[in-house]
Amino acid sequence: MNGDLELLLKLQDIDYDLGELERSKEYIPDMMENLRREIAESEHKLKETKEGLSRARLEQKDVDLQLQEKQDKFKALQGRMMAIKTNKEYDALIREIDQIKADIYGLESRAVELIETVEGYEKELDGLDGQVVNIRNVNGTQLTSLQEQIDSVGSKIQMREKERQQLVGQVSIRAIRAYDRIRKGKGGAAVVAVKKRACGSCYKALPPQKIQEIKIGERIITCDSCGRMLVWTHESDS
Repeated sequence: MNGDLELLLKLQDIDYDLGELERSKEYIPDMMENLRREIAESEHKLKETKEGLSRARLEQKDVDLQLQEKQDKFKALQGRMMAIKTNKEYDALIREIDQIKADIYGLESRAVELIETVEGYEKELDGLDGQVVNIRNVNGTQLTSLQEQIDSVGSKIQMREKERQQLVGQVSIRAIRAYDRIRKGKGGAAVVAVKKRACGSCYKALPPQKIQEIKIGERIITCDSCGRMLVWTHESDS
């Protein structure tokens, strides 16, 4: 293989790594924010459920007290029936009793609803407690790993940049200029392997003579279609 091409392949690997490292400076913080948000949302859900349960239990106590008061009053009104002397007093008492009955019915209905509400909250809490602990543990581990990655990005970039500078110094000026031009103009790989006797990037079939020249590797050969530099590798025969 042409010496410049061999060096350019190594350079291309370094440039790929540098691109990934630069992108990681953007997507790792986003990943970390998503993990923190998931923890916060699960904790908020747990807090809301506990508060809902607390409110429901407090209302249960209040309803029970009101119900007891209404039932006591109902009994007292029934006790007054024997002391009624006029129809007017009787009618007024009946109206009061009917109202108390309606109040008791409403409170009893609400008491049943609250029992179901409390049971629902309690059942939900059984699952949420474990879920929050699991999210904290799993996401916490991932956050630690991601923080370590982002902390090391700078040093990794410096190391790969140094390796790049050393390689660039070994490549001919003509070859490095062509490499940089193709990368900027085409994006992605500037040097691609021949695959099934075609360009590994645009898949344009290559004439036999060009295939032979690429195999010999005495000079840099480019694809007539996409302009990328072509190399012959052990995968090219497959």
